[in-house]
Amino acid sequence: MKKYLQNVGSDLPSAIVVFLVALPLCLGIALGSGAPLFSGIIAGIVGGIVIGTLSGSQLSVSGPAAGLTAIVVAAITKLQVYEAFLVAVVIAGVIQTIFGFLKAGVIGDYIPNSVIKGMLAAIGLILIMKQLPHFFGYDKDYEGDQSFVQADNENTFSELFKIFNVITPAAAIIGFVSMFILILWETKAFKAKKALTLVPGPLVVVLVAVVLNILFKSYSPGFELEDKHLVTLPIADTPAMFVSFFTFPDFSFIKNPQVWISGLTIAIVASLETLLGIEAVDKLDPFKRVTPTNRELKAQGVGNMVSGLIGGLPLTSVIVRSSANVMAGAKTKMSTIFHGTLLLLSVFFIPKVMNLIPLSALAAILIFTGYKLAKVGLFKEFYVRGWDQFIPFVVTIVAILLSDLLIGIVIGVMVGLFFMIRSNFRSSVFVVNDENRYLVRLRKDVSFLNKPIVKQKLEEVPANSFIIIDATRADFIDKDIIEEINNFLKHAHLKNIKVEIKKSMYKSMHTLFNEQPKLLVR
Repeated sequence: MKKYLQNVGSDLPSAIVVFLVALPLCLGIALGSGAPLFSGIIAGIVGGIVIGTLSGSQLSVSGPAAGLTAIVVAAITKLQVYEAFLVAVVIAGVIQTIFGFLKAGVIGDYIPNSVIKGMLAAIGLILIMKQLPHFFGYDKDYEGDQSFVQADNENTFSELFKIFNVITPAAAIIGFVSMFILILWETKAFKAKKALTLVPGPLVVVLVAVVLNILFKSYSPGFELEDKHLVTLPIADTPAMFVSFFTFPDFSFIKNPQVWISGLTIAIVASLETLLGIEAVDKLDPFKRVTPTNRELKAQGVGNMVSGLIGGLPLTSVIVRSSANVMAGAKTKMSTIFHGTLLLLSVFFIPKVMNLIPLSALAAILIFTGYKLAKVGLFKEFYVRGWDQFIPFVVTIVAILLSDLLIGIVIGVMVGLFFMIRSNFRSSVFVVNDENRYLVRLRKDVSFLNKPIVKQKLEEVPANSFIIIDATRADFIDKDIIEEINNFLKHAHLKNIKVEIKKSMYKSMHTLFNEQPKLLVR
């Protein structure tokens, strides 16, 4: 507890930033999912307070995720009753908890770093491209949409061309002023003043944006932003009305097979997104802390059970919010918990005040976060590392931009796997010769994929030569390779080739090498 109290000065300002980022995303994802608007807020609150408390991650922020939107839409459409869908969310939470006890969290460790960094850069680019329309006041697509093909029948790129026909002047002015403040807040001159570092730049952005819109309304009626360009929180005039926003699952639907199928689907996709998110956040963590993944799955499971029981959407670790948390300077999980608490307090006490916030100001905050995730320096860094790192990195970015997070990651991993196999293929068989003396050294893991090169190199050995086949440095040799070498041994004497095999008495596979037949003397 002492550690958490010591870092309140960093965590509370960060929580405010995450709260401002999460608020429109929670509402937008609920809208895009076809669920009650307040269900997104419930999920954000549970993700912050419940998962934040139980998680072993110090910087990850959980909430309703864009990657689950299509699954939620499909589940609600099939089940037709929202209370039945909530049963599926609870089931998903139970399954995730079981995943945690089965130690399924190890899956995240198999994702290459180039793919993880590519995912972060892709999220950054998506934030920039998806938020530019909101920046200029074109709010046709819902907040938080990360899919390439959008619900408004546009795609990520075509939406950008629509902006110029429908620019809202007040939104654009507020957007540019907001961006100017964010850039100013990052300069050395501002950072040198301790008093200013205590106030988060995004909070200043929101306050200035609200004041600007009030001034537009006062001095230039008709120029101010319409309600559709502002945050839209449900307003409860009484505590009883606030309670009515919560929906409870109807467990009479638990016998419906479709409920279980939806629950299992949500559990698998949410778990994968969480493991990817955790891996990405750990890469961003300046203190390089490692999150216990199995504990995270258990925390997510409990969070989804709680969210489903009170009417919320399913949850995952969300890269956008987690990235904003890291960029804002959070140091412990208290930032996540504070942000969930702020969501709860804002919707209960000051929803009318929150509804004064222009979406273009929040878009500026997200665009600025996106820029930090997709800096040019990151591309240069991977280019310098070589093609085996750069190509999986770029392919992951392109694949995520043109599809979605999980499909993009799968494609990136496949490309990374290709380069890994290619590297192993090239380096596992080493051949050198001096006139008629040859050395064939098998190194690392020699799989059946190396069979063509082994066969080719052995066939190229000329008659009347001496060859050493050194297998002592190989950790694994596929039986296909051993068979190919044995075939060579059987016929080497026909070309008067003398063969010596170096093998280890400690490796059982080496006993499979046959002794060379007596040489044919000519």
